[in-house]
Amino acid sequence: MKPFLKTSLISLVAGILAIGQVAAQENTALRAAINGDHRSEANKARDVYRSPYETLSFFGVEADDVVIEAWPGGGWYTEILAPYLKEEGKLIGATYDRSATPLAGWMTGSNTGYDRLLASNPAIYGDVVIAEQLTQAQSTLAEPGTVDVIVDFRNAHNWLGMGAENVVKAWHTALKAGGVVGIVDHRWPADQPAIPGNGYIHEKQLVDLMTAHGFTFAGSSEINANPNDPKDHAGGVWMLPPNLRGVSDADKPRFLAIGESDRMTLKFIKN
Repeated sequence: MKPFLKTSLISLVAGILAIGQVAAQENTALRAAINGDHRSEANKARDVYRSPYETLSFFGVEADDVVIEAWPGGGWYTEILAPYLKEEGKLIGATYDRSATPLAGWMTGSNTGYDRLLASNPAIYGDVVIAEQLTQAQSTLAEPGTVDVIVDFRNAHNWLGMGAENVVKAWHTALKAGGVVGIVDHRWPADQPAIPGNGYIHEKQLVDLMTAHGFTFAGSSEINANPNDPKDHAGGVWMLPPNLRGVSDADKPRFLAIGESDRMTLKFIKN
């Protein structure tokens, strides 16, 4: 066989093997959870901005993991994580303070909305475990050293200014050695001073906090980046979809065209 033909054949075989490996790595269980009929059409419409398959894959969430979702809000990611983890893993929803006197009144409303989602489909959500994630004190989210992954979506801009050390210490205690924290939040340009209250934060703020409390920064991804976000919204990040807070009908097409915010996607590993 001529050398160039032999080389071409080797390359062809290598390419076929590579394609097969990629196919073998496809997480069909995660895809099924994302595409499930139980998810609302409104939430599915956000997939284009939030890239749930790529995001959870980057964080390394496996179907047999014990996962804490910090402050799950209305349950956008719970709709995906609950069925994905149902058979082999466990999902813990670390909701807000459930006492009669929470730090802020809206926390009770958020918890009520989340509970409503869980009650709406026991076959999907019946095994979700409820915990409380406080900021004014260190919470016990699970038995120490029993959690594989903690995910936090678009919450850090709130808790960074209210008991951040308590939050991170609780995560560290709950996680196994080598456990992962995955954080997604609205990204402010590194070369610009932060503007308190606009919803955007510097990546360095999170990296410095996490590495100071027993975590290694394992890397970032541009999965949830949006270069179309100018970040100059008078009413902060909430003027963008899906909130469109304070946006006039005349301006809605412009904000809808931008899409959701530019977001950092950060991964940390417990030391």
